[in-house]
Amino acid sequence: MLLYEMQSLMTKEKIINIISDNYSKLTVECQKELSNVSKILMLKKGETLVKEGQHSDKIYFIIKGCARAFYLKDGKDISDWFAFEMEFISSIISFFLDIPSPHFIELLEDSMLLELSKKDVESLADKYHDFERLSKTIVTKTMLQQQERISSMQFHSAEEKYENILSIRTNITQRVPLTHIASYIGITLETLSRIRSRKKRI
Repeated sequence: MLLYEMQSLMTKEKIINIISDNYSKLTVECQKELSNVSKILMLKKGETLVKEGQHSDKIYFIIKGCARAFYLKDGKDISDWFAFEMEFISSIISFFLDIPSPHFIELLEDSMLLELSKKDVESLADKYHDFERLSKTIVTKTMLQQQERISSMQFHSAEEKYENILSIRTNITQRVPLTHIASYIGITLETLSRIRSRKKRI
């Protein structure tokens, strides 16, 4: 589906209703104010939402498409977060601590996003208890996902790490380059290729 077609089908009100249904219920009044302060973005594959060293006070809800957060270490590009439809992504450290982002965030596909600023997040949380609950739910889900990844990195074999990400994202290999998947699960591209080759022979 083309981006302009998506925009015609997905109004801000529908998007916010999806967030309310999937994360934490929002009152009609809160949804209306959230609609007033948020912004829909239609962006192309490869566009950068956040650059390393940039102060970022925005959070993004992915309506269509996918994004990744990554950093550069000794010249290597290391992915440490993927986000897909119905998920949020931001430079967490910069957003919450008001310091330069250690990460880049880029789009891996043409994407439709809902953008919200930290100022508006705080204002809505102060005004509406239901939005405060929503914020806590988003943070908790994000923390649990990151903790799961850390545990997998520490205790699972290379093949188990790959099986785990496939169980969570069945179509990830069709949407994310293998080099990014390999760096995300902490193995080399060569190791990932051997694992995939063995699986195909079974």
